[in-house]
Amino acid sequence: MSLQTPPLPTIGLPRLIAGGLVRYGLILALVAVFAAFSVATPTFLTPANLQSILVNNFTLLAIVSIAMTFAVASGGIDLSVGTAMDFASFAFVSLVLAGQPVAVAALAGLAAGAFVGAFNALLISGIGVSPFLATLGTLFIGRSVQQLLTNGGNPVYLSPNGVPEAFRFLGHGTIAGFPVPLAVAIGVIAAAAVVFARTRFGRVILSIGIQPGVVRYSGIAAPAHVAVTFILVGLIAAIAGLILTATVTTYIPSSGNAFLLNAIGATFIGTTLSPLGRPNVGGTVLGALLLSIVANGLLLTDLNFYWQQVGTGTLIFAVLALSFINRNAAGAV
Repeated sequence: MSLQTPPLPTIGLPRLIAGGLVRYGLILALVAVFAAFSVATPTFLTPANLQSILVNNFTLLAIVSIAMTFAVASGGIDLSVGTAMDFASFAFVSLVLAGQPVAVAALAGLAAGAFVGAFNALLISGIGVSPFLATLGTLFIGRSVQQLLTNGGNPVYLSPNGVPEAFRFLGHGTIAGFPVPLAVAIGVIAAAAVVFARTRFGRVILSIGIQPGVVRYSGIAAPAHVAVTFILVGLIAAIAGLILTATVTTYIPSSGNAFLLNAIGATFIGTTLSPLGRPNVGGTVLGALLLSIVANGLLLTDLNFYWQQVGTGTLIFAVLALSFINRNAAGAV
């Protein structure tokens, strides 16, 4: 009798291909979009335009998207990140106009953003309102408060001759030739990555988003962690508000809401980079970069603004749909 060695378990080629598309579909989409615009628009690959993508498109969206990532990772969502940006911007500009030092005004702006987050935390963790409804209410309240503070939504301008140097440095300065806003964004991204990968707080937040019941029965104070998360979301969004204000030297009511939908899109596009479909910093950053490249490329093609929005929405849908289809295929093969 001859002994036959049992065949080693193998993974079929279709599953390997489908699994690869699930895991790396976002990267493939990023490469494809970059290549397409490089061919379609001659000015896309110029150093000036690539810097514009990073500084003018990516920086603020990345920071707001990181804030959104914390909210989604905890199992919720924050529709008021734009409100936190706006409150921070208003406090920042108002105190600079009042003659306060830029550092004091910046701290006040951060406190204003954290206040928005604390209000959400009270509603969600203290009262038990769902994150969607709580932050939606904060969005509406914040919009109305801004209208009241600015006599119907009038912008608050800083005189070009009265802009302090430290204020200008935050929006347009460089450190060894590196733009300050982009450096701040990289700092926020790095800090968020450390929180999720190296701290107990980050692991608890991810666990709450995946299995809230298990976390609750394990004795961990889930409501307290969620409350801190939403305060942190407001604080991070406030950083974006300070940079936006320092860049345009103006406070425009409700301007932060322009980043809301793209931040949600970048966060959920980023989940395709995770095998479990969970929010993650790396995926969010790539999602923000993808949307930034698309926004810049479509602008260079002179496409109508509304068609640009259609193109962006179609791309978000395509990436997410492809990921879900391939994830199901990988599990079914």
